[in-house]
Amino acid sequence: MNSAAPNAAVLRMDQSIFRPIHLASCAVACSHCNLREICLPLGLTPAELEQIDGRLVSTRRKVARGEALYRAGDRFESVYAVWTGFFKTSVASTDGRDQVTGFQMGGELMGMDGIGARRHEVDAVALEDSQVCVIPFEELEALSRQVPSLQQQFHRVLSQETVRSYGAMLLLGSMHAEERLAAFLLNLTHRLSARGFSASSVVLRMSRADIGSFLGLKLETVSRTFSKFQANGLLFVQHRQIRITDPVGLQQIVDGVTS
Repeated sequence: MNSAAPNAAVLRMDQSIFRPIHLASCAVACSHCNLREICLPLGLTPAELEQIDGRLVSTRRKVARGEALYRAGDRFESVYAVWTGFFKTSVASTDGRDQVTGFQMGGELMGMDGIGARRHEVDAVALEDSQVCVIPFEELEALSRQVPSLQQQFHRVLSQETVRSYGAMLLLGSMHAEERLAAFLLNLTHRLSARGFSASSVVLRMSRADIGSFLGLKLETVSRTFSKFQANGLLFVQHRQIRITDPVGLQQIVDGVTS
């Protein structure tokens, strides 16, 4: 309808804003990467960055949309830092369905599920054309012994993954549908905001079916909840484009505050 046109215009965004600005050189140097302050080298001094440059990351790997970075059962050799793009991780349930376990974006690490058994436990699939920094685990361990700050940061990342898993269990175990979706959207926009993107306008890289799988909700429930949020003025939805108009209202839903 014509009344929706202004909102639709607001939602038209250059897809390139979701790709980090980087140097023309394709040399893999953490000290020159604009994601270093949210990635594994977080907190390292210039001297420590110089120690790991050209050693921590062996190469960058392109992963096309729909392609797997690794599959459950694959041999574990490396962890991966997302440089550009978006991924989802999932496990196959006993009835053959995929259960989404998470979504990963620029600056976040993947592959740590394989450290214990030396085999990956989940599938990691690109939701759009993406690139990852390949970090051989043996080299990471060797550098961690030489640069204690790197080891400390890696331990922090592992701890954050544990906390994130607890958060996902809380989401599935004690929240109803509206609370789950509101928490998901706020978490997503918070992570994007930390990377310099808009905290209110976002293009969802994942499908609503993927969102439902992650949140333990049926597709129909996800779609119905999106529609209810829009009707209540909390957000505006156009396909996969979302503009959050009332983040306080979403947070109140998560907090269980009713008007």
